[in-house]
Amino acid sequence: MHTKVMWWEEGKEVDSSTRTNQPRVLQFRLLQLFLLFLLVGLGVMIFSLNMIRYFGVQNVVPVQQSHFQPCFEEAHTLDTWIRPPSKLLHTMNDSELFWRASFVPGVKDYPFRRIPKIAFMFLTKGPLPLAPLWERFFKGHKGLYSIYIHSLPSYEADFPASSVFYRRQIPSQTVEWGMMSMCDAERRLLANALLDIDNEWFILLSESCIPLHNFSIVYRYLSRSRYSFIGAFDEDSPFGRGRYNPSLSPQVNLTEWRKGSQWFEVNRKLAIEIVADNVFYPRFKEFCRPSCYVDEHYFQTMLTIVAPNLLANRTTTWVDWSRGGAHPATFGQADITKEFFEKISEDGTCIYNNQPSSLCFLFARKFAPSALEPLSALASEVFRY
Repeated sequence: MHTKVMWWEEGKEVDSSTRTNQPRVLQFRLLQLFLLFLLVGLGVMIFSLNMIRYFGVQNVVPVQQSHFQPCFEEAHTLDTWIRPPSKLLHTMNDSELFWRASFVPGVKDYPFRRIPKIAFMFLTKGPLPLAPLWERFFKGHKGLYSIYIHSLPSYEADFPASSVFYRRQIPSQTVEWGMMSMCDAERRLLANALLDIDNEWFILLSESCIPLHNFSIVYRYLSRSRYSFIGAFDEDSPFGRGRYNPSLSPQVNLTEWRKGSQWFEVNRKLAIEIVADNVFYPRFKEFCRPSCYVDEHYFQTMLTIVAPNLLANRTTTWVDWSRGGAHPATFGQADITKEFFEKISEDGTCIYNNQPSSLCFLFARKFAPSALEPLSALASEVFRY
Protein backbone atom coordinates (compact mmCIF):
# COMPACT_ATOMS: atom_id res chain seq x y z
CA MET A 1 0.00 0.00 0.00
CA HIS A 2 2.80 2.40 0.71
CA THR A 3 4.47 1.60 -2.57
CA LYS A 4 1.36 2.52 -4.53
CA VAL A 5 1.03 5.77 -2.77
CA MET A 6 4.59 6.69 -3.50
CA TRP A 7 4.12 5.71 -7.12
CA TRP A 8 0.99 7.78 -7.32
CA GLU A 9 2.69 10.71 -5.66
CA GLU A 10 5.71 10.35 -7.87
CA GLY A 11 3.45 10.16 -10.88
CA LYS A 12 1.66 13.21 -9.68
CA GLU A 13 4.92 15.06 -9.34
CA VAL A 14 6.07 14.04 -12.83
CA ASP A 15 2.74 15.21 -14.36
CA SER A 16 2.94 18.56 -12.64
CA SER A 17 6.43 19.22 -14.01
CA THR A 18 5.32 18.49 -17.57
CA ARG A 19 2.42 20.92 -17.33
CA THR A 20 4.71 23.63 -16.03
CA ASN A 21 7.06 23.36 -19.04
CA GLN A 22 4.36 23.55 -21.75
CA PRO A 23 3.62 27.33 -21.46
CA ARG A 24 7.32 28.04 -21.75
CA VAL A 25 7.52 26.09 -24.99
CA LEU A 26 4.49 27.93 -26.36
CA GLN A 27 5.95 31.30 -25.45
CA PHE A 28 9.20 30.39 -27.14
CA ARG A 29 7.41 29.39 -30.34
CA LEU A 30 5.42 32.65 -30.36
CA LEU A 31 8.63 34.57 -29.94
CA GLN A 32 10.10 32.71 -32.91
CA LEU A 33 7.07 33.58 -35.07
CA PHE A 34 7.25 37.22 -34.02
CA LEU A 35 10.91 37.43 -34.94
CA LEU A 36 10.18 35.77 -38.28
CA PHE A 37 7.46 38.29 -39.12
CA LEU A 38 9.74 41.10 -38.01
CA LEU A 39 12.47 39.90 -40.35
CA VAL A 40 10.03 39.52 -43.24
CA GLY A 41 8.62 43.03 -42.65
CA LEU A 42 12.09 44.48 -42.47
CA GLY A 43 12.98 42.76 -45.72
CA VAL A 44 9.87 44.12 -47.48
CA MET A 45 10.64 47.62 -46.24
CA ILE A 46 14.22 47.47 -47.48
CA PHE A 47 13.03 46.11 -50.84
CA SER A 48 10.45 48.91 -51.18
CA LEU A 49 13.02 51.60 -50.40
CA ASN A 50 15.32 50.24 -53.07
CA MET A 51 12.48 50.14 -55.59
CA ILE A 52 11.54 53.76 -54.82
CA ARG A 53 15.11 54.92 -55.30
CA TYR A 54 15.44 52.99 -58.56
CA PHE A 55 12.10 53.58 -60.26
CA GLY A 56 10.66 56.60 -58.52
CA VAL A 57 7.63 56.94 -56.30
CA GLN A 58 4.95 57.15 -59.01
CA ASN A 59 6.00 53.88 -60.63
CA VAL A 60 5.68 51.98 -57.37
CA VAL A 61 2.44 53.42 -56.02
CA PRO A 62 -0.11 54.90 -58.45
CA VAL A 63 -1.11 58.34 -57.20
CA GLN A 64 -4.45 59.92 -58.15
CA GLN A 65 -3.99 63.54 -59.16
CA SER A 66 -6.30 65.82 -57.24
CA HIS A 67 -8.19 68.53 -59.10
CA PHE A 68 -9.05 70.37 -55.94
CA GLN A 69 -7.46 73.77 -55.63
CA PRO A 70 -7.37 75.70 -52.37
CA CYS A 71 -9.45 78.84 -52.31
CA PHE A 72 -6.38 81.02 -51.94
CA GLU A 73 -4.90 79.82 -55.22
CA GLU A 74 -6.04 81.40 -58.52
CA ALA A 75 -7.12 78.81 -61.07
CA HIS A 76 -7.00 81.41 -63.87
CA THR A 77 -5.29 84.69 -64.57
CA LEU A 78 -7.24 87.77 -65.67
CA ASP A 79 -5.88 87.23 -69.16
CA THR A 80 -7.82 83.95 -69.31
CA TRP A 81 -11.09 85.83 -68.97
CA ILE A 82 -10.40 88.78 -71.28
CA ARG A 83 -8.54 87.05 -74.10
CA PRO A 84 -10.78 86.64 -77.20
CA PRO A 85 -11.35 83.07 -78.44
CA SER A 86 -8.39 81.82 -80.46
CA LYS A 87 -10.77 79.94 -82.77
CA LEU A 88 -14.25 81.07 -83.83
CA LEU A 89 -15.52 77.56 -84.50
CA HIS A 90 -16.96 76.05 -81.32
CA THR A 91 -19.50 73.40 -80.29
CA MET A 92 -21.91 75.61 -78.31
CA ASN A 93 -25.53 75.62 -79.43
CA ASP A 94 -27.43 78.91 -79.64
CA SER A 95 -28.82 78.68 -76.10
CA GLU A 96 -25.37 78.08 -74.63
CA LEU A 97 -23.79 80.76 -76.84
CA PHE A 98 -26.37 83.44 -75.99
CA TRP A 99 -26.11 82.63 -72.28
CA ARG A 100 -22.32 82.92 -72.36
CA ALA A 101 -22.34 86.09 -74.48
CA SER A 102 -24.81 87.89 -72.21
CA PHE A 103 -22.41 88.01 -69.21
CA VAL A 104 -22.01 91.59 -68.00
CA PRO A 105 -19.34 92.68 -65.47
CA GLY A 106 -20.84 94.29 -62.37
CA VAL A 107 -17.95 96.75 -62.16
CA LYS A 108 -18.01 99.37 -64.91
CA ASP A 109 -14.32 100.30 -64.86
CA TYR A 110 -12.01 97.83 -66.59
CA PRO A 111 -8.98 96.72 -64.49
CA PHE A 112 -6.82 96.57 -67.62
CA ARG A 113 -6.03 98.71 -70.65
CA ARG A 114 -8.92 98.18 -73.04
CA ILE A 115 -8.83 99.43 -76.63
CA PRO A 116 -12.42 99.42 -77.95
CA LYS A 117 -12.86 97.67 -81.29
CA ILE A 118 -15.48 97.61 -84.05
CA ALA A 119 -16.95 94.19 -84.84
CA PHE A 120 -17.70 93.89 -88.56
CA MET A 121 -20.33 91.17 -88.95
CA PHE A 122 -20.90 89.82 -92.46
CA LEU A 123 -24.19 88.01 -93.09
CA THR A 124 -23.62 86.21 -96.38
CA LYS A 125 -24.68 83.23 -98.45
CA GLY A 126 -21.12 82.27 -99.34
CA PRO A 127 -18.21 84.15 -100.93
CA LEU A 128 -17.25 87.77 -100.31
CA PRO A 129 -16.67 89.00 -103.87
CA LEU A 130 -15.75 92.50 -102.66
CA ALA A 131 -13.20 91.21 -100.13
CA PRO A 132 -10.20 92.87 -101.86
CA LEU A 133 -11.82 96.28 -101.32
CA TRP A 134 -12.37 95.51 -97.64
CA GLU A 135 -8.76 94.34 -97.34
CA ARG A 136 -7.66 97.82 -98.39
CA PHE A 137 -10.08 99.38 -95.90
CA PHE A 138 -8.75 97.34 -92.95
CA LYS A 139 -5.05 97.61 -93.83
CA GLY A 140 -2.97 99.28 -91.12
CA HIS A 141 -5.63 99.16 -88.41
CA LYS A 142 -5.01 95.82 -86.74
CA GLY A 143 -6.21 95.79 -83.14
CA LEU A 144 -9.09 98.18 -83.79
CA TYR A 145 -11.48 95.74 -85.48
CA SER A 146 -12.75 92.17 -85.45
CA ILE A 147 -14.40 90.26 -88.32
CA TYR A 148 -17.16 87.63 -88.16
CA ILE A 149 -18.78 85.80 -91.08
CA HIS A 150 -22.09 83.93 -91.02
CA SER A 151 -22.50 81.98 -94.26
CA LEU A 152 -24.36 78.89 -95.38
CA PRO A 153 -23.16 75.90 -93.29
CA SER A 154 -22.08 74.08 -96.46
CA TYR A 155 -19.85 76.91 -97.64
CA GLU A 156 -16.11 76.49 -97.11
CA ALA A 157 -14.13 79.70 -97.44
CA ASP A 158 -10.72 79.60 -99.14
CA PHE A 159 -9.17 82.85 -97.96
CA PRO A 160 -5.36 82.78 -97.79
CA ALA A 161 -3.69 82.89 -94.39
CA SER A 162 -2.63 86.49 -95.07
CA SER A 163 -6.25 87.65 -95.46
CA VAL A 164 -8.14 89.49 -92.70
CA PHE A 165 -11.03 87.09 -93.44
CA TYR A 166 -8.96 83.96 -92.84
CA ARG A 167 -10.76 81.61 -90.40
CA ARG A 168 -13.31 84.26 -89.44
CA GLN A 169 -16.38 82.09 -90.06
CA ILE A 170 -18.60 81.32 -87.09
CA PRO A 171 -20.76 78.19 -86.61
CA SER A 172 -23.71 78.95 -88.88
CA GLN A 173 -27.16 77.68 -89.79
CA THR A 174 -29.40 77.96 -92.82
CA VAL A 175 -31.17 81.32 -93.21
CA GLU A 176 -34.54 81.93 -94.89
CA TRP A 177 -35.35 85.40 -96.19
CA GLY A 178 -38.08 87.12 -94.20
CA MET A 179 -38.14 84.44 -91.49
CA MET A 180 -36.90 84.44 -87.89
CA SER A 181 -33.87 82.41 -88.97
CA MET A 182 -32.57 85.70 -90.40
CA CYS A 183 -32.68 87.33 -86.96
CA ASP A 184 -31.24 84.14 -85.46
CA ALA A 185 -28.20 84.56 -87.69
CA GLU A 186 -27.84 88.21 -86.67
CA ARG A 187 -28.07 87.30 -82.98
CA ARG A 188 -25.52 84.55 -83.59
CA LEU A 189 -23.12 87.08 -85.09
CA LEU A 190 -23.63 89.46 -82.17
CA ALA A 191 -23.15 86.71 -79.59
CA ASN A 192 -19.90 85.47 -81.12
CA ALA A 193 -18.62 89.04 -81.34
CA LEU A 194 -19.57 89.69 -77.70
CA LEU A 195 -17.19 86.91 -76.62
CA ASP A 196 -14.40 89.41 -77.34
CA ILE A 197 -14.70 91.88 -74.48
CA ASP A 198 -12.86 94.57 -76.49
CA ASN A 199 -15.61 94.76 -79.10
CA GLU A 200 -17.66 97.88 -78.38
CA TRP A 201 -19.51 98.62 -81.63
CA PHE A 202 -21.21 96.03 -83.84
CA ILE A 203 -22.00 96.58 -87.53
CA LEU A 204 -24.15 94.24 -89.61
CA LEU A 205 -23.08 94.03 -93.26
CA SER A 206 -23.73 91.86 -96.31
CA GLU A 207 -21.47 90.56 -99.06
CA SER A 208 -22.73 93.42 -101.28
CA CYS A 209 -21.73 96.21 -98.86
CA ILE A 210 -18.79 98.57 -99.32
CA PRO A 211 -17.20 101.18 -96.99
CA LEU A 212 -17.72 104.75 -98.23
CA HIS A 213 -14.94 106.24 -96.09
CA ASN A 214 -11.59 105.15 -94.72
CA PHE A 215 -11.27 103.27 -91.44
CA SER A 216 -10.20 106.28 -89.38
CA ILE A 217 -13.33 108.23 -90.28
CA VAL A 218 -15.59 105.25 -89.54
CA TYR A 219 -13.92 104.57 -86.20
CA ARG A 220 -14.10 108.21 -85.12
CA TYR A 221 -17.73 108.53 -86.22
CA LEU A 222 -18.88 105.50 -84.21
CA SER A 223 -16.70 106.03 -81.15
CA ARG A 224 -17.83 109.63 -80.69
CA SER A 225 -21.52 108.97 -81.21
CA ARG A 226 -23.84 109.01 -78.19
CA TYR A 227 -26.34 106.81 -80.02
CA SER A 228 -26.56 103.53 -81.90
CA PHE A 229 -27.61 103.61 -85.54
CA ILE A 230 -30.72 101.57 -86.16
CA GLY A 231 -33.74 102.87 -88.02
CA ALA A 232 -36.98 102.55 -86.01
CA PHE A 233 -39.98 104.39 -87.43
CA ASP A 234 -43.68 104.44 -86.71
CA GLU A 235 -44.88 104.08 -90.30
CA ASP A 236 -48.63 104.44 -90.71
CA SER A 237 -48.97 102.39 -93.90
CA PRO A 238 -49.81 98.83 -95.00
CA PHE A 239 -46.06 98.10 -94.85
CA GLY A 240 -45.67 99.58 -91.36
CA ARG A 241 -48.56 99.45 -88.93
CA GLY A 242 -50.38 97.26 -91.41
CA ARG A 243 -48.04 94.40 -90.50
CA TYR A 244 -48.83 94.56 -86.81
CA ASN A 245 -50.50 91.48 -85.35
CA PRO A 246 -52.68 92.14 -82.27
CA SER A 247 -51.51 88.79 -80.88
CA LEU A 248 -48.19 90.51 -80.08
CA SER A 249 -49.95 92.31 -77.24
CA PRO A 250 -49.35 92.85 -74.33
CA GLN A 251 -45.59 92.65 -74.99
CA VAL A 252 -45.95 94.96 -78.00
CA ASN A 253 -48.76 97.45 -78.56
CA LEU A 254 -49.58 99.03 -81.89
CA THR A 255 -48.18 102.40 -80.76
CA GLU A 256 -44.84 100.71 -80.03
CA TRP A 257 -44.62 98.89 -83.36
CA ARG A 258 -41.63 100.02 -85.43
CA LYS A 259 -40.12 99.40 -88.85
CA GLY A 260 -36.59 99.99 -90.11
CA SER A 261 -33.65 98.79 -92.16
CA GLN A 262 -32.15 95.42 -91.38
CA TRP A 263 -28.61 96.84 -91.49
CA PHE A 264 -27.65 98.34 -88.16
CA GLU A 265 -24.85 99.46 -85.86
CA VAL A 266 -25.31 99.01 -82.11
CA ASN A 267 -23.08 99.47 -79.08
CA ARG A 268 -22.21 96.72 -76.63
CA LYS A 269 -25.07 97.49 -74.27
CA LEU A 270 -27.70 97.09 -76.98
CA ALA A 271 -25.96 94.04 -78.45
CA ILE A 272 -26.34 92.33 -75.08
CA GLU A 273 -30.01 93.37 -74.93
CA ILE A 274 -30.61 91.70 -78.30
CA VAL A 275 -28.76 88.49 -77.44
CA ALA A 276 -30.29 88.15 -73.97
CA ASP A 277 -33.89 88.82 -75.05
CA ASN A 278 -36.36 86.07 -74.17
CA VAL A 279 -39.47 88.26 -73.86
CA PHE A 280 -40.01 89.62 -77.37
CA TYR A 281 -38.28 86.86 -79.35
CA PRO A 282 -40.94 84.13 -78.90
CA ARG A 283 -43.75 86.60 -79.70
CA PHE A 284 -42.13 87.80 -82.93
CA LYS A 285 -41.23 84.26 -83.96
CA GLU A 286 -44.84 83.17 -83.64
CA PHE A 287 -46.74 86.25 -84.79
CA CYS A 288 -44.48 88.05 -87.30
CA ARG A 289 -44.36 85.95 -90.45
CA PRO A 290 -44.55 87.01 -94.10
CA SER A 291 -46.05 89.36 -95.04
CA CYS A 292 -44.61 90.62 -91.76
CA TYR A 293 -40.85 90.55 -92.34
CA VAL A 294 -39.33 90.05 -88.93
CA ASP A 295 -35.87 91.44 -89.75
CA GLU A 296 -37.52 94.84 -90.41
CA HIS A 297 -39.45 94.89 -87.13
CA TYR A 298 -38.06 92.72 -84.31
CA PHE A 299 -34.90 94.58 -83.21
CA GLN A 300 -36.37 97.93 -84.17
CA THR A 301 -39.46 97.47 -81.99
CA MET A 302 -37.71 95.76 -79.07
CA LEU A 303 -35.00 98.41 -78.73
CA THR A 304 -37.55 101.22 -79.03
CA ILE A 305 -39.29 99.73 -75.99
CA VAL A 306 -36.27 98.88 -73.82
CA ALA A 307 -33.77 101.63 -74.77
CA PRO A 308 -35.37 104.41 -76.87
CA ASN A 309 -32.94 107.05 -75.59
CA LEU A 310 -29.97 105.18 -77.11
CA LEU A 311 -31.22 105.10 -80.71
CA ALA A 312 -30.38 107.58 -83.48
CA ASN A 313 -33.40 106.24 -85.42
CA ARG A 314 -31.44 105.99 -88.66
CA THR A 315 -29.03 103.64 -90.35
CA THR A 316 -25.50 104.40 -91.55
CA THR A 317 -25.84 102.09 -94.58
CA TRP A 318 -27.08 103.72 -97.80
CA VAL A 319 -29.43 101.82 -100.13
CA ASP A 320 -31.51 102.84 -103.15
CA TRP A 321 -35.20 101.91 -103.01
CA SER A 322 -36.18 104.28 -105.83
CA ARG A 323 -36.69 101.49 -108.35
CA GLY A 324 -39.41 99.86 -106.24
CA GLY A 325 -39.90 96.20 -105.49
CA ALA A 326 -39.10 93.95 -102.54
CA HIS A 327 -35.33 94.51 -102.83
CA PRO A 328 -33.19 97.64 -103.29
CA ALA A 329 -31.29 98.41 -106.47
CA THR A 330 -28.08 96.54 -107.29
CA PHE A 331 -25.19 98.41 -108.93
CA GLY A 332 -22.73 96.86 -111.34
CA GLN A 333 -19.63 97.89 -113.25
CA ALA A 334 -21.36 100.44 -115.48
CA ASP A 335 -22.83 102.33 -112.51
CA ILE A 336 -19.56 103.00 -110.70
CA THR A 337 -18.42 106.56 -111.29
CA LYS A 338 -17.07 109.38 -109.18
CA GLU A 339 -20.30 111.29 -109.71
CA PHE A 340 -22.33 108.37 -108.41
CA PHE A 341 -20.65 108.55 -105.00
CA GLU A 342 -20.74 112.35 -104.91
CA LYS A 343 -24.51 112.05 -105.22
CA ILE A 344 -24.61 109.68 -102.21
CA SER A 345 -22.57 112.16 -100.16
CA GLU A 346 -24.94 114.98 -101.08
CA ASP A 347 -28.06 112.93 -100.39
CA GLY A 348 -29.50 115.21 -97.69
CA THR A 349 -28.47 115.87 -94.11
CA CYS A 350 -29.01 113.98 -90.88
CA ILE A 351 -28.72 114.41 -87.13
CA TYR A 352 -25.47 113.37 -85.44
CA ASN A 353 -25.25 113.82 -81.65
CA ASN A 354 -28.29 116.11 -81.79
CA GLN A 355 -26.67 118.36 -84.39
CA PRO A 356 -27.19 118.59 -88.18
CA SER A 357 -24.51 116.78 -90.16
CA SER A 358 -23.68 116.18 -93.82
CA LEU A 359 -21.88 112.94 -93.04
CA CYS A 360 -24.72 110.45 -92.78
CA PHE A 361 -23.62 107.18 -94.43
CA LEU A 362 -20.55 105.10 -93.69
CA PHE A 363 -21.43 102.13 -95.91
CA ALA A 364 -23.49 101.42 -99.02
CA ARG A 365 -25.18 98.47 -100.78
CA LYS A 366 -25.97 96.62 -103.03
CA PHE A 367 -22.94 96.20 -105.29
CA ALA A 368 -22.50 93.31 -107.71
CA PRO A 369 -19.19 91.42 -108.06
CA SER A 370 -18.64 93.16 -111.41
CA ALA A 371 -18.32 96.46 -109.52
CA LEU A 372 -15.10 95.43 -107.81
CA GLU A 373 -12.69 96.60 -110.52
CA PRO A 374 -14.02 100.16 -110.90
CA LEU A 375 -14.51 100.42 -107.11
CA SER A 376 -10.86 99.53 -106.57
CA ALA A 377 -9.82 102.12 -109.14
CA LEU A 378 -11.74 104.84 -107.28
CA ALA A 379 -10.81 103.73 -103.74
CA SER A 380 -7.85 106.06 -103.23
CA GLU A 381 -9.46 109.16 -104.72
CA VAL A 382 -13.06 108.80 -103.53
CA PHE A 383 -12.92 106.66 -100.38
CA ARG A 384 -9.42 107.64 -99.20
CA TYR A 385 -8.21 104.10 -98.56
